[in-house]
Amino acid sequence: MSEIVFVVEESPEGGFTASAVGPSIVTEADNPEDLRDRVRDAVRCHYEDADLPKLIRLHFVRDEIIAA
Repeated sequence: MSEIVFVVEESPEGGFTASAVGPSIVTEADNPEDLRDRVRDAVRCHYEDADLPKLIRLHFVRDEIIAA
């Protein structure tokens, strides 16, 4: 695998949640910097060294509500 993609959303309770697209990998953190470290750790725990993705892509999703 050359790349793994995570969808990152702000949690209603605060902080961020990252969920991988495909594999069952989910992690959370209080800020984006800590989230990057936790995502790396989660990916390393999920894959053997030979199967580690070369890239981890974080796709930040933000819902915005506006008045009509």
